[in-house]
Amino acid sequence: MKIASIVGARPQFIKCAPVSRELRNEHEEILIHTGQHYDHGMSEVFFEELAIPKPDYNLGIGSGTHGRQTGAMLGAIEDVLEKEKPDVVLVYGDTNSTLAGALAAAKLHVPVAHIEAGLRSFDRGMPEEVNRVLTDHASDLLFCPTETAIRNLGAEGITKGVHLVGDVMVDAMNYNRGIAEERSRILEDVGVEPGGYLVVTVHRPSNTDDRENMAAILGALAEAGKPAVFPVHPRTRKCLGEYGVLAEMPENVRLIEPLGYLDMIRLMAHAEKILTDSGGVQKEAYMLGVPCITLRENTEWVETVEAGWNVLVGAGREKIVDAIRHFSPGSRQKEIFGNGNASVLIGKILARSQYARSG
Repeated sequence: MKIASIVGARPQFIKCAPVSRELRNEHEEILIHTGQHYDHGMSEVFFEELAIPKPDYNLGIGSGTHGRQTGAMLGAIEDVLEKEKPDVVLVYGDTNSTLAGALAAAKLHVPVAHIEAGLRSFDRGMPEEVNRVLTDHASDLLFCPTETAIRNLGAEGITKGVHLVGDVMVDAMNYNRGIAEERSRILEDVGVEPGGYLVVTVHRPSNTDDRENMAAILGALAEAGKPAVFPVHPRTRKCLGEYGVLAEMPENVRLIEPLGYLDMIRLMAHAEKILTDSGGVQKEAYMLGVPCITLRENTEWVETVEAGWNVLVGAGREKIVDAIRHFSPGSRQKEIFGNGNASVLIGKILARSQYARSG
């Protein structure tokens, strides 16, 4: 069976690693990198650390407005699919690369398989939400990480080709957690002690593009009274520079460059709390057993909130400060994202699907 896997952004590289290892045991995989994330700290380091095979195609699309970026990807992916003629196109998550891959395949009548299907924040103001919905409705095989995702699809009339497989990020975490502890020296490099610091990530336009939101988040961190380690997404750094706050950063906030997966896992694993607007980081915090403070009004990972390990605070300074000081999970974690065999299940489902017979 010939499978074209499409990735382009940091979270997809992490998800791709365990799935690619599994697929290549039985299938031919063509790996297509759109170039959505393209600098070393957001792209190449993940391929190196996670031992992801070198992409067969790097489309080099780069950044741009949502429409222009998605359109450029759509045309470039179409060219590759027409040349390679895969049996299935595999897409991950909710980025512009995801949507472009799904649309290009659907237009060419190539079956689409979507890993991390069924997520919903119910906020159509988020570009990721639009990408999720459209990708799911263009997909033939929908690999869901949770029961909630299954229900979300059912509510939209999608019941055919839906499979509960668990979350491939559990697979990645299980494989790499010990390696991160062995290899990473990030705590020593940053100069923090286990349990004595916060980790912060901010990259969503609803925060980065709003000067008041960024000021509130930084103001809350200044009140935290402990080190806050902030790996800064390139786009976020650009916005902070435009707002003129880079030179006025609170003393306890330590801005660092984006981290590779192993360094980030170790940094998060030993934090007191994690503050983020990233969906993937919310999940990783839960998997690592670290309380998460989400700088959004909604989340696609409602299970983490229902389990008491994640609290939604938006970008209000007082709410953030209160959560830093007082938020604490009231129960132990449950196995809500599967047991780490999602990649194996995905490989088996693909192998026995009707699309395998054409391979």
